[in-house]
Amino acid sequence: MNETIQLIQNHRSIRSFLDKDIDNEIIDEILKSSQAMPSSINGQQTSVIVIRDKETKAKIAHLAGGQQWVEDAPVFLIYVLDFYKTHLAAKKNGLTQVIHESVEGTMVGTFDSGLAMAAAIISAESLGLGIVPIGGVRKNPGELIKLLNLPEYVYPAVGLAVGYPKDNSHKKPRLPFETFKHEESYHTEGLEKAIEQYDTEMKGYLKEIGREQEGNWSKLTSGIYQYVYYPEVYPTMKEQKFSNDK
Repeated sequence: MNETIQLIQNHRSIRSFLDKDIDNEIIDEILKSSQAMPSSINGQQTSVIVIRDKETKAKIAHLAGGQQWVEDAPVFLIYVLDFYKTHLAAKKNGLTQVIHESVEGTMVGTFDSGLAMAAAIISAESLGLGIVPIGGVRKNPGELIKLLNLPEYVYPAVGLAVGYPKDNSHKKPRLPFETFKHEESYHTEGLEKAIEQYDTEMKGYLKEIGREQEGNWSKLTSGIYQYVYYPEVYPTMKEQKFSNDK
């Protein structure tokens, strides 16, 4: 195993940061790694908002549901679906963009943003930085869109808190590898047993980090997934012209 693979497989989320700034040059190199990732048809429908201002980070932390580490991190990155740039390209050529109105467009923009963020995560960790992704930027998206002055055809996908770690947090175990890798076709056999095994492992992990009240993986996940936990996403996507009706 080489150092890059070892780095990736040793990932853990960091929610406690040192009071130490990150040079602009370092952030730029991280974001150049993001920009270098592939995108559908080379549309490059991802942009990143870099937040350093303490007041703005505090507002975002509040909008994200009181996530203090958003405020504490010296830099907060917000990855956005950006079909405004492609809209301008269409306008330049006398054409009308439609892709942003479709579920396909939402999938393309979201997946490409994920690829870009993954590169940032690996790059940041290779430089000794810690990160934690923040889906909570979608909790109150309407207010965030106003705060960031996002034009139509642009929508916040996910945030990334970046900073120097105060400590190296516990590495969270994953589901058994056979639940992730499927040869030739999807295999349902053995999944229930594997989930049972993982629940036992996660119960021990959660007790170790002082979060035993969460129970285990299946209890926590199913408790959240029984409802739409960010219900403002759909109406605000429509306001940004992502109608998702095609």
